[in-house]
Amino acid sequence: MLMQGFAGLMSLLSLALILFSGFALVDAVIRREDAYRAASKQTKPFWLIILAIAFVVNWLFPILSFLPVIGLIATIVYMVDVRPAVRQISGGGRGRRGGGSSSDGPYGPYNGGR
Repeated sequence: MLMQGFAGLMSLLSLALILFSGFALVDAVIRREDAYRAASKQTKPFWLIILAIAFVVNWLFPILSFLPVIGLIATIVYMVDVRPAVRQISGGGRGRRGGGSSSDGPYGPYNGGR
C-alpha cells in the first residue's frame, strides 16, 4: 500500500516535470529571436535545443535518475533568468503596452506634483 502511494506520487511529480519543461519549451518557441541576443542570454536555437532535450529526457527517464534533475535545472534557469529578461526586451508585460510603472499617466510618470 505504501509503495503504491509512493509510485503514485512519483508519477505525479514526473507529470508535473514534463508539463513544466513543456511550458518552458513552448514559451521559448514563441519569443522573438532578437530578444535573446538583446538580453545577452545565448541564442534562441541554443535554448530551444536545451529545453527540447530536457523535455525528452523528462519524458523518457524516471524522475529518480540524474538526467531529469539536469533537465529540471536547465528549465529552472530558463524560467528564472532567461524568460524574464526576454519578456522585458520583447514587451511581454502583464497587459500593459508600455511596460511602465503603475503610476505612469498618459504623458509620463506621475511625480506627485513635484
